[in-house]
Amino acid sequence: MTAQPHHVAVLALDGVIPFELGIPQRIFGRARTPEGRALYSVATCGVRGPGPVRTDADFDILVAHGPEALAAADTVIVPASYELGPVYEEGRLSPELAAAFARVRPGTRLVSICTGSWVLAAAGYLDGRPATTHWADAAAFQRMFPAVRVDAEVLFIDDGSVLTSAGVAAGIDLCLHIVRRDHGAAVANDVARRTVVPPHRDGGQAQFIRRPVPEPQVATTTTARAWALARLHEPLQLRDLAEQESMSVRTFTRRFREETGVSPGQWLTQQRVERARHLLETSALSIDQVARDAGFGTAQSMRQHLQAAVGVTPTTYRRTFQALP
Repeated sequence: MTAQPHHVAVLALDGVIPFELGIPQRIFGRARTPEGRALYSVATCGVRGPGPVRTDADFDILVAHGPEALAAADTVIVPASYELGPVYEEGRLSPELAAAFARVRPGTRLVSICTGSWVLAAAGYLDGRPATTHWADAAAFQRMFPAVRVDAEVLFIDDGSVLTSAGVAAGIDLCLHIVRRDHGAAVANDVARRTVVPPHRDGGQAQFIRRPVPEPQVATTTTARAWALARLHEPLQLRDLAEQESMSVRTFTRRFREETGVSPGQWLTQQRVERARHLLETSALSIDQVARDAGFGTAQSMRQHLQAAVGVTPTTYRRTFQALP
């Protein structure tokens, strides 16, 4: 029997930002099996019923569904809006928004893009949970919702059934992550290629916070990163990377953190974890061989890093993702 697609409802509120509103359809609408079967169905809905919804641009949109779409959804996504009224002003839902969320079934996965996190927080879904939002709004978000554990440094947070993303394009990162979590790296990478975006971005929001713009002729760490990616299986030292840019270790470390938001050591670990995940999903290599090829040296080292990154052992990860379509 053919599996039914996962139902995604995208809640378009007055003042919605069109870019963020379009992300779920663009990402989930492109996710398919190798045979071409759609893995998700996406319905955009309003709180008042089918009809026009104002955007923050010079045009309105016409949604085909009302809040009843929330009751049928497996995942509900709230993009950013600039007209949230009592949500922004008092940290509470308006009566019509509260009535819409009352339709959401228990166990439904909840997702916010950018400042859509304010809506989830006002509904009480983020109390006691880690969450993120646009870095420029993080301080105000924390003041309005002190029960939320706000992290303004990351691109997104996956807390199981509730996921939040940072500003604007970080919604793409989060939606690709959800596809990867649901159906594995091959499907997510295919969607990323079709969307012409990277399947995974390094660092967090720190790299996007305002800071002095470097002079155009100042060298970057791009060459060193490309050099390292081709040699992840080798033992790499900080001085080796700095030499690729003809920089001192101190200057290279500072420049690297400015450009990526993480230290060179953290970045290398991230890349090796991603390499290990790819090999675990797509190859029949032994755990020991995956550890060597990813640059961890030993299976024990890889197990520790993978457990810290994704919360499961290499064997469990492989069993989960190799079993999916």
